[in-house]
Amino acid sequence: MTLRKQFLAGVSLAITLGVAGQAHAGSFFERINTYPVYKTLGEGVDPATQTSAEIISATKDGNTLVFSDSPAEAVVFVDVSDATAPAPKGRVALDGEPTSVSVGASFAYAGVNTSADYVNPTGHLAVIALSDMGIIAKCDVKGQPDSVATSPDGKFVVIAIENERDEDLNDGVIPQMPAGHLAIFDLDENGAPTNCDNVRIVDMTGFAEVAPSDPEPEFVSINSRNQAVVTLQENNHLAIVDLATGEVTANFSAGKVTVENIPVKKDRMSDASGSIVDVPREPDAVAWLDDERFVTANEGDYKGGSRGFTIWNVTGDVLFDSGAQMEHLGMETGHYPAKRASKKGTEPEGVAVGTFGGETYIFVNSERGNFVAVYKDTGAEPEYVQILPTHVGPEGSIALPSRNLFVVANEVDEDGVRAQVSLYEFGAEEASYPMVVSAKDAETGAPIGWGALSGLAADPEDANKLFAVTDSFYDKSKILTLDISSKPAQITSAVILQGTDTPKYDLEGIAVAKAGGFWVASEGNLEKERNHLLLKVAADGTVEEEITLPEDLVAQSKRHSFEGVAEFERDGQTLVAVAVQREWKDDPKGMVKLAIYNPSDKSWGFVHYPLDAPTSAAGGWVGLSEIVSLGGEDFLILERDNQGGEFATIKQITKVSLSGVTPVAYNSELPVVTKTKVKDILPELEASHGWVLDKPEGLTVTAAGEVILVTDNDGVDDAPGATELFNLGPVSDLK
Repeated sequence: MTLRKQFLAGVSLAITLGVAGQAHAGSFFERINTYPVYKTLGEGVDPATQTSAEIISATKDGNTLVFSDSPAEAVVFVDVSDATAPAPKGRVALDGEPTSVSVGASFAYAGVNTSADYVNPTGHLAVIALSDMGIIAKCDVKGQPDSVATSPDGKFVVIAIENERDEDLNDGVIPQMPAGHLAIFDLDENGAPTNCDNVRIVDMTGFAEVAPSDPEPEFVSINSRNQAVVTLQENNHLAIVDLATGEVTANFSAGKVTVENIPVKKDRMSDASGSIVDVPREPDAVAWLDDERFVTANEGDYKGGSRGFTIWNVTGDVLFDSGAQMEHLGMETGHYPAKRASKKGTEPEGVAVGTFGGETYIFVNSERGNFVAVYKDTGAEPEYVQILPTHVGPEGSIALPSRNLFVVANEVDEDGVRAQVSLYEFGAEEASYPMVVSAKDAETGAPIGWGALSGLAADPEDANKLFAVTDSFYDKSKILTLDISSKPAQITSAVILQGTDTPKYDLEGIAVAKAGGFWVASEGNLEKERNHLLLKVAADGTVEEEITLPEDLVAQSKRHSFEGVAEFERDGQTLVAVAVQREWKDDPKGMVKLAIYNPSDKSWGFVHYPLDAPTSAAGGWVGLSEIVSLGGEDFLILERDNQGGEFATIKQITKVSLSGVTPVAYNSELPVVTKTKVKDILPELEASHGWVLDKPEGLTVTAAGEVILVTDNDGVDDAPGATELFNLGPVSDLK
């Protein structure tokens, strides 16, 4: 076995052990709360106001979180003395954009960007008293600040002055003056700057191979010896600075990396068919492991980004590089951002270090994959522990060992997604997440890429085998086979649908056909020349038949169409039921169609299903996501609103019967089925203590009569990215 294959095998084994809780009992992290930033807005402020949580710090007792909110030009204080019930403590308005914040014993120190343009960068350090959240000083930093760090002994505050480049100028190529530098403030015994009017400047020019005249310091971290490690991201360089003297004691290139068997195509496939060769690491965040070693998250910005993290010593030796591991973690757990494959992939950006239970842990944020990879420091190659799901855009993070907490700031706040602060507690006996992982692909040795699970079906013979489909987020449609006998469930294989001239399918439902193969529902979108299709698919993925609706009915269709599909028997005939998600033009308000297809004469009939009216404070709509045959003419229906978080109100399973109901042609008055609510699934969706996922999409009943539910993660595209799989218990309990 090659070294690379040994490494890949080790990654997969580590994930399996970690999530199953077979080792290190009591040493896992569990999410206990997700707190929306909009709840910190003042009284009378519109909750829809854009907010953000970017760089995060905490008071020494760990009871108050402090983070930057760039859109609001404020620093936010949150009381987490009860970590399960965070409460707003206050906001401090700043005269500019906060770029970072770090908290000392008596003060919070915020870097504030006041630059009018790229050519004339300006900014200051705002010194905020913890006692009353008043600003006691504004110290000129001689440029545009980025990262801020406070020394452990409280003697220094250091700011990376990036003076960032204009990406629209000369295609963003550096050098672009003025050069950045490091700014040092000396603190008195109370924590106030003694040189507020005369900041100490550390010149960083002349070191890097890339644009040595234009250093752009990005991130800074300080060890117990008062040595600062500084990343010069765009310059692909690192420097060590002695804070007492202001001297650069060491500097070295961050080097280049070749990473194999990862997604690199613009195609949304989440496959491992590519590689990146000699790519500059371009590290972003950095954190000390001890006084001799530090770890960088190699996000990339200018020309590189190695999609992983690296452990270094102070002389610049690479002690460990993660290679493809972060990419493969994303692929294996459904968190791979396939839309970003041709750019920087999972984009590791943030890194934090903390000691819990006597062991040192490394936390690496994937900004685009919406996860944190947790490792245990061994002094050599770190040991993978678990993956933590976050909200959208995890930016800053902080370990709070005194509180047994790890905290992540999630910055994205747009298109219905709200910025959040996520809190995780150390000490769980096992990892509850992920709930689904994938096996390795035989060709590449990398995990089978997956995500956006939009429909489920059960093998009628094997109680542990399920089938799932992926939707149109991906360029090629897949049918996945799942083994649910293990924890987490495992995707064991995948087949790609091989269709005719249809440019793209949007698979939303799947059912096992008694005659062999599958029935698959593909949601149409006429604006994208995608038909509403019922597909007959062979076991190997070959599309044997594309079944369309009557043309006159297609003219009445809207964007939200075919969702779930189920095969059933009626009067000795095999029929197929398809659930339409929302009302079409010819439907009365609150009524959606269940379409019934008869393969023997290729006819369609229809009935109406009555939707619940939306009850969310945020409005939105209610529709169907799945239909499951219970045998005979009885069905389970998955009905949901399109809201997430605390705005989610309707996530339910209902039961209907077609017994005594005769489907009719679409241009007739459709009979209405009677529904009975049999299960509220909101408690299951709330159990992870995250932002309630808005898309429970797949439902099925196993051969053993167990009800299984899965959520759709939207391919981690402006969505949290978590996939949750639940066993809801015996179907006989749904009454």
